[in-house]
Amino acid sequence: QVRLVESGGGLVQPGGSLRLSCTASGSIPSVYYMGWYRQPPGNKREFVASIHSGGRTRYADSLQGRFTISRGNAKNTIYLQMNDLQSEDTAVYFCNFPWDPEPYWGQGTQVTVSS
Repeated sequence: QVRLVESGGGLVQPGGSLRLSCTASGSIPSVYYMGWYRQPPGNKREFVASIHSGGRTRYADSLQGRFTISRGNAKNTIYLQMNDLQSEDTAVYFCNFPWDPEPYWGQGTQVTVSS
């Protein structure tokens, strides 16, 4: 069992930045992936970025360059630094922990980009 807790969402103006964090607790293996997905209003949940416990990262093509995923000193914490936010980035952002048979998800944190 893995529990994920996200924080850091909020309202930001276009061009602004936010940093999301996610902390995992529970039965965490030594090798794992963690990542971020988002669900814009009226749309499906989509992949944003992931990071391996060894440090390897992967991004959605459209977001690389503006978003950066990283890990904290405590390896069960990840961050998503989001820069130059635009209205299309408005979504609920979910932390993801792949697992067999079903991934674990956080409760989600709302990010709203609006002037």
